[in-house]
Amino acid sequence: MKKILIATAVAASFASVAHAQSSVTLYGTLDTSISYTSNVNGGHQWAVGSGSTDENRFGLRGVEDLGGGLKTIFTLEEGFDTNNGAQASQGKMFSRQAFVGLSSQFGTVTLGRQYDAMQDFVSPLSATGSWGGANFAHYGNLDHLDKNSQDAASNSIKFASANYSGVSFGGTYSFSNSSQFANNRAYSFGAGYENAGLRVGAGYAQQNNPNATSGGAYNNLDLNNIGLTGVSFRQRQFGAGATYAFGPALFGIVWTQARLDNVTGGTGSVHTNNYEANATYNLTPALGLGIAYTYSNGAAEDAHFHANQVGLKGDYSLSKRTDVYVQGTYQETSAPAGSTINAVIDNGSATGVSSTHRQGVASVGLRHRF
Repeated sequence: MKKILIATAVAASFASVAHAQSSVTLYGTLDTSISYTSNVNGGHQWAVGSGSTDENRFGLRGVEDLGGGLKTIFTLEEGFDTNNGAQASQGKMFSRQAFVGLSSQFGTVTLGRQYDAMQDFVSPLSATGSWGGANFAHYGNLDHLDKNSQDAASNSIKFASANYSGVSFGGTYSFSNSSQFANNRAYSFGAGYENAGLRVGAGYAQQNNPNATSGGAYNNLDLNNIGLTGVSFRQRQFGAGATYAFGPALFGIVWTQARLDNVTGGTGSVHTNNYEANATYNLTPALGLGIAYTYSNGAAEDAHFHANQVGLKGDYSLSKRTDVYVQGTYQETSAPAGSTINAVIDNGSATGVSSTHRQGVASVGLRHRF
């Protein structure tokens, strides 16, 4: 009897160890708001916003310990609209991320639908990629710092290094999955450094002839979000930034450039430069304030333009997982007479292009993370 009890105890201990070596985590974010937009196609708009400060999503994240420091990892993540329950991207079950790979002491190698190096190394330093959400995206989100379901690349192999005394680096290559090898493929690379309160990062991403093939790297990279038509034969994004935190304050600066070459539909080439300064301050452990200013300049439709955008946000935590927020963003553009380059603030599903060179958005919302 004693031997049976000992054997049972040993078996139970091995079972618990095996269980501890593998895990699957369900996670997600629910963000909904009431939003007011000063001008959408010539009129005011009141709307229930979905994902104004943090895109709604749910996902599964898993790890299996293979021994010797080697692990299998996977992530499946989908976005959705809290207003009607619709998927963020029709035709895809996991449009934000869907990948599997191996992790070791040297880094990770993963394959599937993933975000690129600009979104890994530069986006977290910006207001839109950290605390501000879609409202704080740069003009037209042409630099893709506001991560959403359309900005992930399919058919991607990705390497992310381990942290070497604060230094990390990585990159992606996204296949076209077509006999026309160069059509609808993409690649990116980037690096970052962290030490105490300092964090810096830089990245580069390029998409060759996106949308050219249905099974390629991208299917939705167009100019509709700034009110222009056409598809670029090549898109490139460059960027660098830094943040520094001390006490309850954090300050950041970001520069990005987006270039869309040989756009079809008479638009010509489009390029923008974005210069951002942002800051947050925690008045109490529960109450935080944020501000960001972005100056953008560039050219589209053979006309030069610039845009000024400022955003403010207040956030109050009701618990570790639930918070309420109020935020406002104002944008003003300047372009030659007759140009269709008007103001447009990224705001999830609620906002369209203004009929003038000015637009303001104000939101009051509730967010829950699980």
